[in-house]
Amino acid sequence: MICLNGELAISPGHKTAKRVLDMGAGTGIWAIDFADEYPSAKVIGVDLSPIQPEWAPPNCSFEVDDLEKSWTWNEPFDFINCRSMEGCFVNAPKMVKKIYQALKPGGYLEIGGLELPPGCDDDTVPKDSSLWQWHTLLQEAAEKIGRPLEGLGKQTAAMKEAGFVDITRKDYVWPLNSWPADPHLKEIGQWQCVNLDIGLEGLSLGLLTRVLDWSKEEVLALCAGVRKDLRNRKMHAYWKVHIVYARKPEETEEAAEDAAEQADT
Repeated sequence: MICLNGELAISPGHKTAKRVLDMGAGTGIWAIDFADEYPSAKVIGVDLSPIQPEWAPPNCSFEVDDLEKSWTWNEPFDFINCRSMEGCFVNAPKMVKKIYQALKPGGYLEIGGLELPPGCDDDTVPKDSSLWQWHTLLQEAAEKIGRPLEGLGKQTAAMKEAGFVDITRKDYVWPLNSWPADPHLKEIGQWQCVNLDIGLEGLSLGLLTRVLDWSKEEVLALCAGVRKDLRNRKMHAYWKVHIVYARKPEETEEAAEDAAEQADT
């Protein structure tokens, strides 16, 4: 919300959506906040892990499910939110098509994701630093198991092929600590540093021990080095973050497009 200046989403129509799906809901914070902000919307959060709170607003519910398997919802959605799901999908174009099919005509998909490794404009993050090595090792491990650390936001061609229109991309910068002078970016960096600090082992242990055959001790030593780098305000690292939204056309638009294609042939 800090990145989006207090907004939960940026796509047109999300404020009037009646059925909302939050893919990879995690702790459930986005789904709960959205349900609180828009009480007329029914929000469903889905994740592989049941880590959401027992209490939620009456218009918010959570389900434990694998999004790569068949979707069983009978009613389509007005708005589908997909944030920070890098490395979650083996076949990203197939997932984009599945999302398209689950939307009502006129409904929106909004995807948020980041680019790895981190950016740096002044060479203050050397390639031999723990921070840089950590990013590249995670990428290597994820690619090795066929789940590259890139979000659906890079699938703009797949969105177009699936039938989406009005595909729009917005770019943001997330500093990895409080190094920027700009107050807004500094605040983002402070929170990002805390988030990474809390989640380092969770992000690292599975991939590095099971895929790259590192020992637990080696991973923990790397994480200690990453933490040291994260707290070093002389290292001006940032993530490039992209939010892409797209609309499923109305049935009248699809019919007009089909007629135009037939006329061309």
